Amino acid sequence: MDDDQLDRAFVALGDPVRRAIVARLSRGSATVGELAEPFPITMQAISRHIRVLEDAGLVTRSRDAQRRPVHLDAAALEQLTAWIDRYRLDAERAYRRLDAVLAAAASAPSSHPSQNPRSTDMKEKQS
Repeated sequence: MDDDQLDRAFVALGDPVRRAIVARLSRGSATVGELAEPFPITMQAISRHIRVLEDAGLVTRSRDAQRRPVHLDAAALEQLTAWIDRYRLDAERAYRRLDAVLAAAASAPSSHPSQNPRSTDMKEKQS
């Protein structure tokens, strides 16, 4: 997936109505009328939302006699997931390294004077 496709997909998913449409389509294909049912907006508005999802490559439409069902493109969602996972895995590796450093620091004896009560006591005696 190139940068333009990613941009269009994330912009499309940035809207709560379009995310709800994608969630509904994940359970199976539906017509525009079926997709419009839960929303207090016009069929034209739903059609525009579907067009944005189509332009992003997230949904497709087909013809079934008089019906024009909308289908979720699972492969496009898989590409988005793969893109996100690449960065999620990098972040997880960095956090695991940080956890290891913090664990090693916590188990090592303290050598910092402000954390060593004897060195503080000695400074007070010298004053």
